[in-house]
Amino acid sequence: MQDTGEWHALSAHREALGGVHLRELFEGDPRRGERLVAEADGWLLDYSKNRLTAETVELLAALADRAELRHRIEAMFDGEPVNTTENRPAWHVALRQPNPPPEVNAEFDRMAEFAAEVRSGRWQAVVNIGIGGSDLGPAMATAALAAFADTELDVRFLSNVDGAHFRQVTRGLDPARTLFIVVSKTFTTTETLTNARTARAWVADAVGTEAASSHFAAVTASPDNAKDFGIDSGAVFAMWDWVGGRYSLGSAVGLSLMAAVGPDAFAEMLAGMHRIDEHFRSAPWDENLPALLGLVGIWNRNFWGWPTYAVLPYSQELALFPAYIQQLDMESSGKSVRADGTPASTATGPVVWGQPGTNGQHAFHQLLHQGTDVVPVEFIGFCRPNHGFSEHHDLLMANLLAQAEALAFGAPDAGDPHRRFPGNRPSTVLLADQLTPRSLGQLVALYEHKVFTQATIWGINPFDQWGVELGKTLATNITAELTGTAAPNPTRDSSTQSLISRYVMKR
Repeated sequence: MQDTGEWHALSAHREALGGVHLRELFEGDPRRGERLVAEADGWLLDYSKNRLTAETVELLAALADRAELRHRIEAMFDGEPVNTTENRPAWHVALRQPNPPPEVNAEFDRMAEFAAEVRSGRWQAVVNIGIGGSDLGPAMATAALAAFADTELDVRFLSNVDGAHFRQVTRGLDPARTLFIVVSKTFTTTETLTNARTARAWVADAVGTEAASSHFAAVTASPDNAKDFGIDSGAVFAMWDWVGGRYSLGSAVGLSLMAAVGPDAFAEMLAGMHRIDEHFRSAPWDENLPALLGLVGIWNRNFWGWPTYAVLPYSQELALFPAYIQQLDMESSGKSVRADGTPASTATGPVVWGQPGTNGQHAFHQLLHQGTDVVPVEFIGFCRPNHGFSEHHDLLMANLLAQAEALAFGAPDAGDPHRRFPGNRPSTVLLADQLTPRSLGQLVALYEHKVFTQATIWGINPFDQWGVELGKTLATNITAELTGTAAPNPTRDSSTQSLISRYVMKR
């Protein structure tokens, strides 16, 4: 894309804007804050506090057309093999269609029946065992929708292979009334299976080996492996190879979420996802929320050269959302090779991080306001809370609005240089009426399609994650050396070998 006229036009435009401050842009256009916004199905996107103009948006839209974004969207929605390195579709959008494929419909019916049984009072707690996409999505959504959850059912999430996590997650639970849902596409994921075996032993100690199997369900694309583990086929739910892990919240991977909030709320979340799917598919680029998020991200990453951005939800319920987006974006966009196998010619995936407001204001906002690096920010907020403490919510939202204002305009005239704020720090605000199953589904889909937009511009495949595999393979080999089941590898580098020897000696 760097060799196209559209890219060159954006580069020249960026040079022209280089010395312009956001204060000047707002002074020059008193209605800027009304013009550089977009709205869809209850979500408002205000991108006016980014270092851009309406002309920038036009040039970015031309870049999207040059990259054939519309064609790529249709290919994804039509179930074409857009995951080119694995030659399969990335058809997560099919999960939330009003009339999904028959196999999806049938699985949702089974999930709803199972969730109703779980919520009937037999179980005191549900523990989801998974990692990555098999954990972050349902964990994030269950926390986000706590106001809509069954208060009699304790839903927890176990992911880290560190035994301390197992101890923390199971603390206070009654093994006789705890159900484990093991989520693994292959049912061979080392961390997940290690935790599952420990859970099975924990339950068996309390209820006996034979009864322990009834305390387990599975979500997998490898039902035979789940059966070999001892899980009854009636409690095994399907994953499909055309749904990637980090895009799988709307599938049976969300079974623990459905148990927490019920099938109706789960369906509302899917409906919210679908509304944004259709918006992404049809809206013009200058009115298209996911495309605008992605194009502004391209502008900040590639033309301003800012290598990171922060996701800051002013909602404690969305405490896990930055981690969820971190995986979605960095695992999808962290590629240095284009889909055709050639080296990427531009910077690609940014570093993503964040924390809920207002906590972050007392941690890292100092750097955001006065640090030497510019970090674009995406603020997320809601007009109405899911609680009755209106004074708290007014204060929370006042801080969101104040932070965006301070980042943009600063305080340049302060006499003391230590109190001087340069401003001109870009931010975007996403605002909705209330955090509900529907608006959460919309928010998830917004970011999914943001990532897809950027990947299309960069020409990379956002649906594989080969970078995860090498470390797994090496860890398997090292584990054998740590436990004494394999001899030391004489060709291993001296640093790693020395660390292995020290660990074995001290363990």
